[in-house]
Amino acid sequence: MTVCLLLLTVVALTAAVPAPRALVRSLWPEREPVVALWVWQCLVATVLMCCLAALTLGAAAVFHTVRDRVFAPAPPAVTAAYDLSVAPPWAVALTVLLASGAAWTTAMLARELVEARRRRDRTRAHLRERAPELPAGLPAARGPMLVLEDEYPDAWWMPGHPPQLVVTTGALHRLTDHQLDAVLTHERGHARAHHDWLLHLSSALATGFPRVPLFSHFCDQTQRLVELAADDTASRRCGHLTTALALIELNQHRGVLSCASSRRLLGERVDRLLEPPPRLLRRQRALTTTVAALVPLLPLLIAFAPGLTALG
Repeated sequence: MTVCLLLLTVVALTAAVPAPRALVRSLWPEREPVVALWVWQCLVATVLMCCLAALTLGAAAVFHTVRDRVFAPAPPAVTAAYDLSVAPPWAVALTVLLASGAAWTTAMLARELVEARRRRDRTRAHLRERAPELPAGLPAARGPMLVLEDEYPDAWWMPGHPPQLVVTTGALHRLTDHQLDAVLTHERGHARAHHDWLLHLSSALATGFPRVPLFSHFCDQTQRLVELAADDTASRRCGHLTTALALIELNQHRGVLSCASSRRLLGERVDRLLEPPPRLLRRQRALTTTVAALVPLLPLLIAFAPGLTALG
């Protein structure tokens, strides 16, 4: 058990500190934002799997009840391979620390989901007040698209049940048909990829553990990469130039596309659309995706290694 816990600690620290810093310095994520998002998720999953595996082994060593439940179906040789008879003091401290971290993570995720639901409900109520009144007998605007009377051009996808695409009359007047199609495709790209869930997860982890480099970088990079990925979705359908012009038209009056964007990010997005970087080769994308998917399995391999060795 001691070797397993040490190996899990090393893997978790590697994935939480040097790996995200190296990924932030890399240039290829800008070329493949979807693949980069997958790599970030796999790094986070690796750290969480390490913590979960270490918590399970530590709790099994400290608490007999947990040990009996975890190793109930296992042969005696497997249980003996983990040497859970005596738990060192540092293992007890590590188990308490991991249990506290798990509880705090759950609390942060629950808080983020509750606050997101409250914000969404307030936004929907505000939109219902701003939406134009329809003649008597017509149903309320509950379709997939809602048009608001507003001189400022704007468009955004509002998740929920049902999800709605909100567009202002300013956007309809200022944008051409092709530019409007690019904006709508961009927002639909966010919806199809469920980027709102990624943003909630990254925000909750960064808020709960602000000093962990992986979680802070994951939050920052997720906000950036989801926009680049949606831009790519729009540019593939409507063209790079049309998408860039649509971004410029939407943001001339405020300089940002949405609340999560900044002026610097907008400039980078426009430059990237006007001079699109070359994509990675298909073989490189497949290799990166596969390797990233295998990394979260490493904690499971470490945790099950003593038992598999005993059975072999």
